[in-house]
Amino acid sequence: MNIPDATIAKILIATDVVGDAALVKDMLGEEFVHVFTSTDPERAVADFEQHQPDVLVLAFQELEKSERYYLGLYRLCKTVHQHTHRTVILCGKDEVKRVYQLCMKDFFDDYVLFWPMTYDPSRLLMSVHSALRDLASLKSSGPSVAEFAAQARRLAELENTLGQQVAQGGLHIEAASRAIKQAEQEVDASLDGFSQRLIDGKFHESVEVKNADGLKKEINRLKHVEIQQHFHTAAESAQPLKQWAQELRNECGPLLKSARTMNAMAARIRTTVLVVDDDEFQRKIIGKLLEAENYHLVFATGGVDALNILRKTRPDIILMDVMMPDMDGIEATRRLKAVPHLARTPVIMVTGDSEGDVVVGSLKAGACDFVVKPFSSATLVAKINHALGATTSS
Repeated sequence: MNIPDATIAKILIATDVVGDAALVKDMLGEEFVHVFTSTDPERAVADFEQHQPDVLVLAFQELEKSERYYLGLYRLCKTVHQHTHRTVILCGKDEVKRVYQLCMKDFFDDYVLFWPMTYDPSRLLMSVHSALRDLASLKSSGPSVAEFAAQARRLAELENTLGQQVAQGGLHIEAASRAIKQAEQEVDASLDGFSQRLIDGKFHESVEVKNADGLKKEINRLKHVEIQQHFHTAAESAQPLKQWAQELRNECGPLLKSARTMNAMAARIRTTVLVVDDDEFQRKIIGKLLEAENYHLVFATGGVDALNILRKTRPDIILMDVMMPDMDGIEATRRLKAVPHLARTPVIMVTGDSEGDVVVGSLKAGACDFVVKPFSSATLVAKINHALGATTSS
């Protein structure tokens, strides 16, 4: 795992008290080189865009201010959605329960009991290091678990394909052997017929047979010594092919067993579907439609909430409602597609409006498909499976 070096990682401290910013910066400066502060609320967006921190430390002395600051970033700053980062919030003892709940809901990533005086300064450093480790894991360019599982499932087809091909090859070999034998018999019969016609004088104008027994002996010698030898050589050449086919089966046996094991493991991996809709009733409907499928469903209450969830979660597919009050689905899709590790995540737009500008806008934003309300479970599942299949084969 590639953990950002302390000399490379960038940390931004946001607070409304200059002295608090200096205090926290001094603590983090013991191990990290690039530590910046943002204390002017008018420059909150500009400071984030300028520094693009790996870790954002919210050092406000009141939790409400931290929430308001970060919500403002999400509403006003496009970079905050595109730049993957982690948040650490400093809180007081009376706010621990509340901030814990916010972290459990993925609004923030971690918290440190800090105010009015920290008794464990190393806790803040450790929290930043943990955030960087988590960030490095999320930014990994490797395939997701579901993408790997999809490829593993395709390996299950190998056994059937190999068995069919080997069996078909065996049939071809047997057919060739029979054809050689048949050709040998037909050549023998043709030579016998030809010699008999010669003896009967059918070709007296061209050939005169003075010794019928000698001709028969010569024909038999030709058949057994010359022609049959070539046929036998051709027939024997098929034997190594039969042996090769059997050896191929034997050698591939352990590999096929591994493929079966991987397929069994892949069957236990659930596809993660992020459902984004501001309407609780619509979220319940989609959940009901997909309850029979082996999906892990994650719900977001809007575009901003979805982008916040995507800071820590890498779903396999996203069902994105178009019309939402805080940020519409097209804009949310455009922003998430700008994040490198989310760019390949398929997005299906869910809309009650099938007009051309909605469809065109969705496709331009990066959506791979759309489904118009109301829709059936079969239609939705088919759209999801098609989108996932297109992603794993690309």
